Amino acid sequence: MRELPPTSASHPPVPQIRRYQDWLRERRGLAFDHYDALWRWSVDDLPAFWQSIWDWFELESPTPHTAVLADDRMPGAVWFPGAQVNYARQVLRHVDAAEAAGVPAIVSRNERGDHRELGWRELRRQVAALALHLQAQGLRRGDRVAAYLPNVPEAMVAFLAVVSLGGVWSICAPDMGTNAVLDRFRQIEPAVLIACDGVTYGGKDHDRSGVVAELRAQLPTVRHVLGLRARAGATSPLRPDAWLEEAAARDDAAVAAFEPQWLPFDHPLWIVYSSGTTGLPKPIVHGHGGIMLVMLAHTVLHSDVGCSYHPDTRGERFHWYSSTGWVMWNAQMAGLMNGTTCCLFDGNPGGPKDAPDWSTLWRFGAEVGATFFGAGAAFFANCMKAGVDFAGLPGLRSVRALGTTGSPLSEDVQRWIDARFAAIGKPGMWWSNISGGTDFAGAFIGGNRELPLVPGEMQCRLLGCSVEAWDEQGRSVVGEVGELVCTRPIPSMPLFFWNDADHRRYRGSYFDMYPGVWRHGDWLRITPQGGCIIYGRSDATINRHGLRMGTSELYSAVEALPEVLDAMVVDLEFLGRESYMPLFVVLRPGRVLDAAMQDRLRGAIRSALSPRFVPDEIFQVPEIPRTLSGKKQELPVKKLLLGQPLDKVVNRDAMANPASLDWFVALAARRAGTVSPKACG
Repeated sequence: MRELPPTSASHPPVPQIRRYQDWLRERRGLAFDHYDALWRWSVDDLPAFWQSIWDWFELESPTPHTAVLADDRMPGAVWFPGAQVNYARQVLRHVDAAEAAGVPAIVSRNERGDHRELGWRELRRQVAALALHLQAQGLRRGDRVAAYLPNVPEAMVAFLAVVSLGGVWSICAPDMGTNAVLDRFRQIEPAVLIACDGVTYGGKDHDRSGVVAELRAQLPTVRHVLGLRARAGATSPLRPDAWLEEAAARDDAAVAAFEPQWLPFDHPLWIVYSSGTTGLPKPIVHGHGGIMLVMLAHTVLHSDVGCSYHPDTRGERFHWYSSTGWVMWNAQMAGLMNGTTCCLFDGNPGGPKDAPDWSTLWRFGAEVGATFFGAGAAFFANCMKAGVDFAGLPGLRSVRALGTTGSPLSEDVQRWIDARFAAIGKPGMWWSNISGGTDFAGAFIGGNRELPLVPGEMQCRLLGCSVEAWDEQGRSVVGEVGELVCTRPIPSMPLFFWNDADHRRYRGSYFDMYPGVWRHGDWLRITPQGGCIIYGRSDATINRHGLRMGTSELYSAVEALPEVLDAMVVDLEFLGRESYMPLFVVLRPGRVLDAAMQDRLRGAIRSALSPRFVPDEIFQVPEIPRTLSGKKQELPVKKLLLGQPLDKVVNRDAMANPASLDWFVALAARRAGTVSPKACG
């Protein structure tokens, strides 16, 4: 493994947000005594703030913009009219400087241990070669390209090639079933399909050629299919029109001369999807310019991810574990826009299914020299439950920041991980805990390396994000739990939903409760000091005897017990009926929900929260239903137990474990009086 040049080990880099504030003072004459003053300026004067982001990152356009924010309505905001940009162009502008510094663009590894590094010059060559191939097949601006690919370098190369031509990218992970993929791709009518023939996950090889054949048969608009072999050089049952590896191998004068097209600021970049708990998933369209601005600001300023060839952050390596089915894949790829090396792991972070090993991802981070290590909150919780030991991983000393999102990270888990790092000589680890969403491919709340770090809290509202907590009367509150709202537009908010001509689905998703104000659907408490705590989804709230609480607090109490692997609670108060709140728990193998265990669970809730939140009943279940992105299916289970039919409350194909619903269907039937109590086990 190539030795990395010394960076933060010898001198801690200047935080990126400090560099930005120094620049504001020197170039704009703006100085702020504390972060809250900086944040308030950024949301009160949106044009000045977002223009400063454009200038600080030295974004380029061959034509000037006539305004920063020409229309500030939500939805319908108009940003940077007249400007021309291209996401791929922003990535490839770093090629010469990064290549001269000897830092790679992408470092990747899979479960089999196959290690690859892709240099910046080679990245540019492959992007150009593949773009010319797609152009020769008739890909035009605005054509959709559907990808069914794992978290490998080829996925990022394909994305950059597509968007360099003005094509619109959309990707699904190969762990998704045929129907779930078709529910997404049918809506967007793709012209090109790029798909793999198989994946390795959890220690097992999974053939995907049958899924690809079905996709091809069910997507009549597809004119060209590119294939990717799961194993390089292996014989494949897939019969594409061309192989991605071969199309990207071209190297001639046309490839050398290729440049990404200049596109309008709001030209569609990609289509991502809501979790799709009911009905068809919402196909959300984001634009080139908005994504560039927001992801650069959030990744660099708030997660403190530096440029890998800058002298102060030389050798920076950015890792955020994700599948291609989660927007954090898009977020990690954004590192390339700032000249940062991205480190990809393709596989199960917990190791083989039959022999779990939660040190797998940590070993990867240690061996590739990751300086930023991010993953979903559930990953860190699983590491604590498994008792992962860092003693044999001295390479983790290269990590200078941790990131988490997806669900609230408990204080206990954060402190436990901190202790593991302290044991290898890295005390005081900084966390960039963020909360946002696929909806706008960004974060509302996140980190600031210069602010105090309080375990269990996120440090601040992000710059440019006018986030507030609103009570039931629509009043902004501090120190109280309220609805998370955003009162002013952000450049990466959706341009529109695909096939939503009158914007009815778009408006109904975010603006139905407060017209003109984005309601995100989370419970938020902003502390008097400016910290933020997310309490779970506001549509799966517990409301017991007049006290309102998000579910995450109860999970923190219950899942702290070593016997509990997972849990879910729902409150079935509905239309004035008396509240009924069941708790569902997954226990460690060999454990049973006897009277003593029930007493421990009730006692944990009583002491951590209040006797008011002790559940009416506790059930032991095989699994907790989760979406493909790992979120607990609280609302669908709540609706199911209130008597709604299964096909109306959840899309099984949008679930990670659809068989887990069978137990809850039986419980719902029992509650309706149609089966005996024994049907629920």
